[in-house]
Amino acid sequence: MDADVIIVGAGPTGLMLAGELRLAGARVVVAELLDEPTGQSRGLGFTARAMEAFDQRGLLPRFGGLQTSPLGHFGGVQFDYTVLEDAHFGARGVPQSQTEAVLEQWAGELGADIRRGSALTALTDHGDRVEVTLTGTGGEQRLTAGWLVGCDGGHSVVRKAAGFDFPGTPATREMYLADVVGCGLKPRFLGEKLPGGMVMAAPLAEGVDRIIVCPHGTPPRDRTDRTVTFAEVAEAWRAITGEDISHGSAEWVSSFTDATRQATEYRRGRVLLAGDAAHIHLPAGGQGLSTGVQDAVNLGWKLAAEVAGRAPEGLLDTYHAERHPVGERLLSNTRAQGMVFLGGEEADPLRELLTELMAYDDVKRHLAGSVSHLDLRYDLGAGSHPLLGRRLPPRALRTAAGATTTTAELLHAAQGVLLDLADDAEVRATAEGWKDRVVTVTATLDAAERRTDPFAGAAAVLVRPDGYVAWTSADGERATDALERWFGPAAPGR
Repeated sequence: MDADVIIVGAGPTGLMLAGELRLAGARVVVAELLDEPTGQSRGLGFTARAMEAFDQRGLLPRFGGLQTSPLGHFGGVQFDYTVLEDAHFGARGVPQSQTEAVLEQWAGELGADIRRGSALTALTDHGDRVEVTLTGTGGEQRLTAGWLVGCDGGHSVVRKAAGFDFPGTPATREMYLADVVGCGLKPRFLGEKLPGGMVMAAPLAEGVDRIIVCPHGTPPRDRTDRTVTFAEVAEAWRAITGEDISHGSAEWVSSFTDATRQATEYRRGRVLLAGDAAHIHLPAGGQGLSTGVQDAVNLGWKLAAEVAGRAPEGLLDTYHAERHPVGERLLSNTRAQGMVFLGGEEADPLRELLTELMAYDDVKRHLAGSVSHLDLRYDLGAGSHPLLGRRLPPRALRTAAGATTTTAELLHAAQGVLLDLADDAEVRATAEGWKDRVVTVTATLDAAERRTDPFAGAAAVLVRPDGYVAWTSADGERATDALERWFGPAAPGR
């Protein structure tokens, strides 16, 4: 075969998946329609959970100095995310183009074969392999791989060609996004609601503002053969605000809608979907990019294990089982935010009620957890320890050798980690049969760590390569059973 996995789409989701697969040794081809990155950035940051995903692969330093904010919002109603432990809204002011550049460089360093100017024009799932045709300036290429993953956005060619069902609610309105120059706009960070619609504005650089224009009563248009123009955006801005910005210009303009859809399955045979190819929604709270990155991190190690022939039965099916409910929740909260954010006078009572409810910490915790996914807990079976199914929290550790490390550093190699917290030789001996897939580390919380102890009650913790806790010694199950369930049988002779 030409590759173990072909990924269609070199956005953040596809590039993150490429890196994850390469860390596990899978041969990867990434096919991208565009000859070069556009430099355009719909997203301007990522959530705390995506930030953790980058940190566990050692990528955060590549972004330079990141600024985080404790403040987020739900439907434009601002509140403090630090009601949750270890929480913040996420990294702000990071253009999506920078995120893509960081991930493309990383995936390329790891050996991913990134082929730009390659459009998917045919796809056949033969049951034991996938065959695709890529068409570009150099002509046609026919490639065969064990698996194909569509990371090619909301209009996914992979999703359509493979016959995935994509139900949901159709678009009811069209909205605009643009980076405008020379307009001298006042900031409207959380949006301003006016009789004709809602507008947002935020400075990006000297003389450059990001604007979002959401007119009431503007039906979605067929943009197949016609791109949105700055004149359209300027006219929509004038109709809502009364301000004339037509004397300025735009670095780029785009349109979007409130369509909400989700694939009924994230896998059909040897074809899988991730990111916007699997779920589309109203942009709200910067959740799209971050959810796609988390889809990729969840899928990568499982698909790599399948490629290597060491995946336990049913492992790859847990990708849909774990991530589809996350997508459902994403669509629900973005629709709710749209009602609050974009509704006219009829939504005023709802906005007022939500503002009142924000006075309660329990409400803030629930909404912060929902939007950021910081409260995410996968159903990983019976067990009562608070960490089971949750992400390993950021903590400083002191190893048995006296060195200092962090929970994120333990995951840089994208292997499983058995964290021995009680210096237990028996636990370490148990893991010997999986040492090619699971790293055993004996450590305790660093004495300087002042936060709560998330490991309380557990003498050992098994962490999956995606950073989620799959087993703790406090829950009664044998470590060998958990290791076999997530990492397959022990190596022969062990």
